Amino acid sequence: MIDMLDTLGMRKGAPFTIDDSQRDVLADAAKEARAWLDELYGAGFDPPFFEGTHWAVPVTPEVIKGQSTVFADADSYPVAGRGAMYTMAYFSARHLGAGQFYVMTLADRDGQALDESRTYRLTVPAGAPVSLYWSATLYDRSTHALLRDQPRVSCASNDKAVQPNADGSVDIYFGPTPPSAGESNWVPTLPNCRFEVLFRLYGPLPPLFDKTWRLPDIEEVSA
Repeated sequence: MIDMLDTLGMRKGAPFTIDDSQRDVLADAAKEARAWLDELYGAGFDPPFFEGTHWAVPVTPEVIKGQSTVFADADSYPVAGRGAMYTMAYFSARHLGAGQFYVMTLADRDGQALDESRTYRLTVPAGAPVSLYWSATLYDRSTHALLRDQPRVSCASNDKAVQPNADGSVDIYFGPTPPSAGESNWVPTLPNCRFEVLFRLYGPLPPLFDKTWRLPDIEEVSA
């Protein structure tokens, strides 16, 4: 990286100055790189983790394997995959699935991009395979950061305010206004901000990995 930056005139102990033409080239390059990484990120949702749904681990198997060995395989160094991961995940899970597991979605049950102006429901089935807790968190689709200036950005099973259904399942709502059931199981969306949902499982148990427990897709509902 030091040699690459040197070609742009970025050197230790030396001032970095560019003219307007160089500034335009770098600005265009940054936009192109972001579009490329976003395309790689979107492609990472295929195949899904739960067959027939839109939930996936948006990181390539090669990257996941490399993280567990500190990329010890000299024949495998997935630069593009790592770049896509670090645009949305501000961590590096050394052993994904040992103490935690994550699945994410960008779309509802019908495959439509999640729309901040609509209301959705995620029904978390009873008997979630965790020894600790689970949570569903909303992120800004364009930055992959938490939604700004919101009173809450997630619902979790260890929150005593979250109300389960009679059968032990839990309905979580995402939308601009609270559902008729109230605010306890509601996560507000942000106007003019597309969103994505990350479902975390802490202390994951075997039914998650053998798929005897499945997380269904998010579905659009009336507020």
